[in-house]
Amino acid sequence: MEGPAAEGLGLMRLWLVLAALGGFASVAAGAFAAHGISDARSQELLRTGSIYGFVHVLAVFAAAALVQMGATRAGLAAPFFLAGVVVFSGSLYALAFGAPRWLGAITPIGGLSFLAGWAVLAWAAWGLAPR
Repeated sequence: MEGPAAEGLGLMRLWLVLAALGGFASVAAGAFAAHGISDARSQELLRTGSIYGFVHVLAVFAAAALVQMGATRAGLAAPFFLAGVVVFSGSLYALAFGAPRWLGAITPIGGLSFLAGWAVLAWAAWGLAPR
């Protein structure tokens, strides 16, 4: 396979690999919150980042499934979800490990990225032809 279809497949494969790694990080952060850290605030930050991260890496897999069903626009949602994981969950993880409080100001940007991903996913699903 060559051309745009192959490039699209390669890009989706990259998103799926990154999502799988994000899932790994989410489980690790959740486990560390439960077993490796005693500060209650840090535990909560890790748990929140872990939950949101895990849900949104699964959303990348849902986007890939929609692409396979013919909703090619769903592939546009994956980078929004992954950016949200990095910014939202990543900033919470960093705060849990002592990053400066001002870093929390970027957390909502990750939330907006999550929202954009869901909006794109809805738009893509709406474009599916009824069977």
